[in-house]
Amino acid sequence: MLSIDFQNPDGTPVYHGWPDRYGFLAASQAVFNPIGGASDDLCVFDASNPPSFCTAASLANILKFDVPIANVLAFRPAPIVAPVAIEAADSSFTGIDFVPRSFVGGPVLPGAALYSLEGDFGFSKPNANAPAPEVGHEVKLINFNQDSGPLQLSFQNFAFNVSGEQAFISPGHTAAFNRPTNVRFGPDDCAYVVDYGAVRDPGGGPGGATRFIDPADGPLVQIPGTGVIFKICRQ
Repeated sequence: MLSIDFQNPDGTPVYHGWPDRYGFLAASQAVFNPIGGASDDLCVFDASNPPSFCTAASLANILKFDVPIANVLAFRPAPIVAPVAIEAADSSFTGIDFVPRSFVGGPVLPGAALYSLEGDFGFSKPNANAPAPEVGHEVKLINFNQDSGPLQLSFQNFAFNVSGEQAFISPGHTAAFNRPTNVRFGPDDCAYVVDYGAVRDPGGGPGGATRFIDPADGPLVQIPGTGVIFKICRQ
């Protein structure tokens, strides 16, 4: 979610609805309802049944209850100010920095920004349908309008994996984005992208084969030696 922040006349900050609102939608709407996944306690794991990777019977049971996400706050602390743009579900916007003048060129306009998307953790269905690639595990570009009219933003891919997916550790693995968590421009005007690295899969997505029994081996634990810092410079 991207928003324009400012202070109210009384000095308080604007309120964007978190945690009971995601972008333009209330968290209680059906689009946010969990649909299972290998890390869901009600899911009986079945690797042959993507995208939920639950048996048909257990997935039907999950959908049968259709329990919406309840609001966290009893009342809103202030009127909600809507964002100017939102990203796809489960894409996880994690870092942003504005480009220096020396980085401008090609698709990068003056005043543009790069931002990192850590991506999802494979708990639910993908946020895009093939042949469109999933959104996440990448760095994207925001350009702002170059005139004095109303604020307008345009978004496009900037640095991403050719497969459009996270680069899981596997035989033949090559350098690629796993979970970029931040992007900052250095004194050399190059962009430095911090990548958390690969994590142990919950058992339902690419690279996962079984559910973890020992909590010490559970999902979301980083695989040592897979974190990296990428350097992106203008040629």
